[in-house]
Amino acid sequence: MKWTELSILTTHEAVDAVTNILHEAGASGVVIEDSKELDKERVDRFGEIYALNPADFPKKGVNVKAYLSATSFLAETVEEIRLAIANLVNFDINIGDNVLSVCEVNEEDWATAWKQYYHPVKISERFTIVPTWEDYTPVSTDELIIELDPGMAFGTGTHPTTVMCLQALEKVVEQGNTVIDVGTGSGVLSIGAAMLGAKSVHALDLDEVAVNSARENVALNKVADKVEVFHGNLLDTVKEPADVVVANILAEIIMTFTDDAFSIVKPGGLYVTSGIIGAKKEDVKTSLEASGFIIEEVLMMEDWVAIIARRPLA
Repeated sequence: MKWTELSILTTHEAVDAVTNILHEAGASGVVIEDSKELDKERVDRFGEIYALNPADFPKKGVNVKAYLSATSFLAETVEEIRLAIANLVNFDINIGDNVLSVCEVNEEDWATAWKQYYHPVKISERFTIVPTWEDYTPVSTDELIIELDPGMAFGTGTHPTTVMCLQALEKVVEQGNTVIDVGTGSGVLSIGAAMLGAKSVHALDLDEVAVNSARENVALNKVADKVEVFHGNLLDTVKEPADVVVANILAEIIMTFTDDAFSIVKPGGLYVTSGIIGAKKEDVKTSLEASGFIIEEVLMMEDWVAIIARRPLA
């Protein structure tokens, strides 16, 4: 079967938004080629990185590659994607060069290509993300292993925003807590919260593909008794307040429902937000504080930000 590969050269800031547009357009897989990967210093703890070929990466920014089946409507779909990405500037998202190229590939070329970028990664004091197709032996007795198969849902657990969210959850989730995970993606944050001792996790995502992927990963990690995944937008499926709410989504979206988040976090509870590009940090902080939250900690990794905020007791 023939597939069409779309390659969009964009900025780090726009990656999540562009990826979402591609999935909504029916993309059946995404590969991200980040120019920063060549400059990262890594500890070869698991033997997962042997060599990176500079020819496989852009000189600047990020290539987001997506795969669409070759149909008679392909030209219209590509044009819709082009317009949707161009429209991101209206949300103050820098899309950079925004160069879109198209080529034809065979199914076997893309179906497993993305897996070469995804290997076991220790991302915090306790958490290690392990893809389902890799063998891995824990290196410590208290290590928490999250097995993950992202499938077509973005969210492999190794993006800086997800890493910071898991690190934040490791700090704030206590035994018996109730947790809400807004925009769960592959379900990695919900799984992590359950492993840390949360008694119940309400996960939701607007993308039905992500919902199905999250449910599969929840079952894979044997936490289905604690995590329930719903199809819903932001907090619209949430009926009860929670001790901890986590939202790893775009800064622009976070700022649209800080009042709702404040009302759903229990007094004294915590709100963890990420998906925030550095340039939007102060805007998000201001929005959270305007809703009544107190900023407790700001985490930064590369040019990404995560914020831990608390709802006052009174």
